[in-house]
Amino acid sequence: MSRIGKLAVTIPSNVTVNVADSVVRVKGPKGELQQSVLPVVRVTVEDNAVRVERLGDTKPHRSAHGLTRTLVANMVEGVSKGYRKSLEIQGVGYRANKAGEKLNLLLGYSHPVSYEAPKGISFTLEGTSKIHVEGIDKQQVGQVAAEIRSLRPPEPYKGKGIRYEGEVVRKKLGKAGKAGKK
Repeated sequence: MSRIGKLAVTIPSNVTVNVADSVVRVKGPKGELQQSVLPVVRVTVEDNAVRVERLGDTKPHRSAHGLTRTLVANMVEGVSKGYRKSLEIQGVGYRANKAGEKLNLLLGYSHPVSYEAPKGISFTLEGTSKIHVEGIDKQQVGQVAAEIRSLRPPEPYKGKGIRYEGEVVRKKLGKAGKAGKK
């Protein structure tokens, strides 16, 4: 039995979960999410908890068991608390500012880079070098943060670029020079 799949997902008092036609709908104070469920698992709501049971013991049944439980748990947490990823910009002249729902980034290119926030995602800035990506869908928050990071990933020689908060970039040595040759 899946160690993750057998655990019940407790539902907070301000969240409602409905299961109908193999679609799980979760509604809370921050918004509403829905996820379709594979036919190899059954999702039930009982006693203020969501339980996921698999219908067989084959490999697809076992793998869908833990996945479905984790997706439901992420939806419940997202609509009640929300998710947040933080990015840091490092480099001389690199900065970010916000214009409406757009994020304008100066990243050392000949032009400013503009990034439009998708539906359900919001940006907050701390100064000009810290970006917070916030939303209720864990997958979407991570995807948007990865897309922003990919605009200028940290380079290994000086460490300039966009990185996740707390990410450690291993730096390389530069050229060794002509110390040994004459």
